[in-house]
Amino acid sequence: MQIIADHISKSFKALRALDDVSLSVRPGELFGVIGPDGAGKTTLFRILATLLLPDSGTGTINGLDVVRDFRAIRNQIGYMPGRFSLYQDLSIEENLGFFAAVFGTTLAENYDLIEPIYRQIEPFKKRRAGALSGGMKQKLALCCALVHKPEILLLDEPGTGVDPVSRKEFWDMLAHLRDNGLTMLVSTPNMDEAALCNRIALMQGGRIIATDTPQGIIDAFQYPLFAVKSAAMHQLIADLRVHKETYGCFGFGQYAHLSLRSAAVSASDITEYLRERHHTDIEVTPITPDIEDCFIAFNQSTNN
Repeated sequence: MQIIADHISKSFKALRALDDVSLSVRPGELFGVIGPDGAGKTTLFRILATLLLPDSGTGTINGLDVVRDFRAIRNQIGYMPGRFSLYQDLSIEENLGFFAAVFGTTLAENYDLIEPIYRQIEPFKKRRAGALSGGMKQKLALCCALVHKPEILLLDEPGTGVDPVSRKEFWDMLAHLRDNGLTMLVSTPNMDEAALCNRIALMQGGRIIATDTPQGIIDAFQYPLFAVKSAAMHQLIADLRVHKETYGCFGFGQYAHLSLRSAAVSASDITEYLRERHHTDIEVTPITPDIEDCFIAFNQSTNN
């Protein structure tokens, strides 16, 4: 394994940010840590990037301990924090030149690795980093993380603050890097990005609640699931939550996703139940779960 977190815990006074977290990332894998803000993703990434000490547990990068061997690790990883942290007053080429110099290399020496990304921002290489759009800042930050040819990339919520088109372009870049053998650990709060990873860990409240391939996570979902809609959605959710066979009911856009404890309850049974409670314009459709449905279900089972 190239990245291992082994029973890592971390607290900030009364806040338990990480609670016995373990995961492993294989060579050449694009591994996603999926969870909402406050789940503990950034704390985990900062520990693995040797920027923060764990209270207990260990982390290793290529067999090197994140506490004892931090200097060696920093030469082997590229780290991209969630918040844009490059020098705002330096231009694109000045930022790249600086980060290359820090690692004793040059942009020209490793240009082949960053070329597919850099050529998209190269026409603006004289522009100050602070004047770039969110998508261009993202590409520049990735170039700076790659400029010393790291063996591993740690990307903490790289899609934060960028538009959907730029976010898709960025994940296309990550897929290209993965196809070229680079190992990557990526965190994101966006459940739809889970399918772009080889494997994922679902994280909530400082804990890993499930780890598998995206399809493996979906296949583990064991509850009949329906998309339900009526003219009174707020009341519909309240009524469905008190149904004796309801496992969970949550709003998803214009619909509520209803998971049931029993496969014996049909769409017509749900429709009749809602009619008895004076709902109108009722729609009940069986659906397959997505990662967000699975995240909610795993989180419920963990808390029960």
